[in-house]
Amino acid sequence: MNELSTVTADSAWEECLDIIKDNISYQKYKSWFEPITPIKLENNTLTIEVPSQFWYEWLEEHYYSMLRSTLAKILGEDVKLEYSVVLEQSGTNDEGSSVRLPQRPMPPEENGQKSVNGQGSTSYHPGQIENPFVIPGIQKTKVDPNLNNNYVFERFVEGDCNRLARSAAIAISENPGENSFNPFFVYGGTGLGKTHLIQSIGNKIKQQFSDQKSVLYKSSESFTNEFVHAIRNNRASEFSMFYRNIDVLIIDDIQFFSGKEKTQEEFFHIFNSLHQDGKQIILSSDRAPKDVPDIEERLISRFAWGLSADLQIPEYETRYAILERKANDNGIDLDPKIIEFIAHNFKSNIRDLEGAVIKLLATASLKGSEEIDLSLAKNILKDMVKDTHTQLSIESIQDYVCEYFGINTNKVREKTRKQEIVEARQIAMYLAKQYTESSLKTIGLHFGGRDHSTVIHAISTVEERLNTNEKYRRILNELEQKIEVASI
Repeated sequence: MNELSTVTADSAWEECLDIIKDNISYQKYKSWFEPITPIKLENNTLTIEVPSQFWYEWLEEHYYSMLRSTLAKILGEDVKLEYSVVLEQSGTNDEGSSVRLPQRPMPPEENGQKSVNGQGSTSYHPGQIENPFVIPGIQKTKVDPNLNNNYVFERFVEGDCNRLARSAAIAISENPGENSFNPFFVYGGTGLGKTHLIQSIGNKIKQQFSDQKSVLYKSSESFTNEFVHAIRNNRASEFSMFYRNIDVLIIDDIQFFSGKEKTQEEFFHIFNSLHQDGKQIILSSDRAPKDVPDIEERLISRFAWGLSADLQIPEYETRYAILERKANDNGIDLDPKIIEFIAHNFKSNIRDLEGAVIKLLATASLKGSEEIDLSLAKNILKDMVKDTHTQLSIESIQDYVCEYFGINTNKVREKTRKQEIVEARQIAMYLAKQYTESSLKTIGLHFGGRDHSTVIHAISTVEERLNTNEKYRRILNELEQKIEVASI
């Protein structure tokens, strides 16, 4: 191992990342470690910059042991880790600052006031500025929350694709306005569950706090229409006062504020008032805050004050669990092979999964079928599924195998000799030969440009193990069943 004096923060952290990549999923690595920046390495201490206080707490809670052992391996047992946490200020000065936090113990939290001390310090007091529109002694008007009662956490299936967002949402629902996630900005593509998640927060708060906290859910379009109506009727001040008195404001599809300058200006002032009063703000969009077009920079800056969490396309296991939940909600028991078929063929979003189940049930009901079998399911859904004969490509087989082993598909195309990657690559090559008409040369090209002799060796290795290893036969049998279920 090199002496610390000759190692830079960048090179040390790169070595750490090489180890971390091999010990967690690709998605978790991308989410939690890729955004980290190494700052410096001196006095036997590596300093890394993380985007927020929540980031620091999550790493310490979930990856403490891995970080500690990895640093010890790269830099020695006595090395220390220090976090530089980026903090955003919620006053008139929009520039962020940072504080230094050591790796454990966690910073103290007392009486709703957080303070962190290190080389420099900061503190903040939620609700320090009083809302001038609140008149003492006047009882709050009851507000219709405009929530869908079916959108609850219990019906929101958790997976790697949404774990951060769901965990943060639950934390917010237990302590609205008095947490680090304010505003809470959820983003992701169409049909990934944004509306379900943000309304789940509202429903949980209503359940826990009853009439103590007013909750209001609005689409951005509805908010804009109400504002325009208020201006036309000379009631803009009443509109503003109403929204400034909401305890938990949930605005869906914030991207539709794009280009609406007056609406943005009004929302900017409402946002500031709510945030200063320690009220909870929850927003959703189809893209990250910085990528929303035609939105004022001052609003984009405020969207980044709290936590931004993305909802990604659900992986196979989550899709399977969602389908099971949907079937149970409709009181039917679907054959696991049917669930596998749908999960393998509907990958883009949750809405498509649910649509497939609904069509399956509706069509079967109209036909008077008492039992839905795989053949019927394939026939009913054939117009919603792309031709699976064209889908059953080498890439598809790579996906099935890597999904089974829990590794990123790109790994089997890379020049790595890690045992688990080599095993997955050999099995994928074997199955590609079994289920496609591709030549050995073509198969090799799909695995990082390897030649046909490598493919021959892989096939021979798999066949030899099939003859001697029961566990290996079971693995191949399960993979073959998945591939056959996906084939029409």
